[in-house]
Amino acid sequence: MDFVSARLNMVESQVRTNDVTDFEIQDAMRRVARERFCAPARAFAAYAEVPVEICPERWLMGPREVAKLLQAAAPKAGEKALAIAAPYAGAVLASIGLDVTAQESDARAVAVLETALGDYGVKLKAGDLAVPTGGDYDLIISEGAVAEAPAAWIEALKVGGRLAVVERDGPVGRARLYVRTPSAVATREVFDAAPPVLAGFERRPSFQF
Repeated sequence: MDFVSARLNMVESQVRTNDVTDFEIQDAMRRVARERFCAPARAFAAYAEVPVEICPERWLMGPREVAKLLQAAAPKAGEKALAIAAPYAGAVLASIGLDVTAQESDARAVAVLETALGDYGVKLKAGDLAVPTGGDYDLIISEGAVAEAPAAWIEALKVGGRLAVVERDGPVGRARLYVRTPSAVATREVFDAAPPVLAGFERRPSFQF
């Protein structure tokens, strides 16, 4: 398969046509080999308009959603970023010039991703995804949906830092941007999206009498 042509076509047909006008994001997505971040047996689907499996219960977010989420977060070269279960987005951010740490909790995902992340200059940390490694981040992003953005993710942001994540509790979710201010957290919805929900981040059933 001609992955280079598929990558260029992805940007032209899935990214630029969906109002992603940030040239740095477009160029980074042309450079980063998305096929390296999915299960080898699923590399043929790396540039399709669907989530692609990394390992059981873990997927890459679709290219359109990654691009739109990144554009909403407005990354800037030199910023410090944390990619929580977001290896492809992390590599794109590193290609733009951010200092990126990727956090993964599944050893199977680490086995698939470790070499590619290192080649793109992304530091890889293993640990519970609910507990961010480090803090004082300018930007945090996740390619997996969550029922509700964890408070710990927001607390790991510096003042002015942004969290870009899809909140999903049903067939369709909403991409949301959180911005930490000195006294509160501002938030706004950005677009509809339906990536798979991260294992362990589903809505917990509430007890009812």
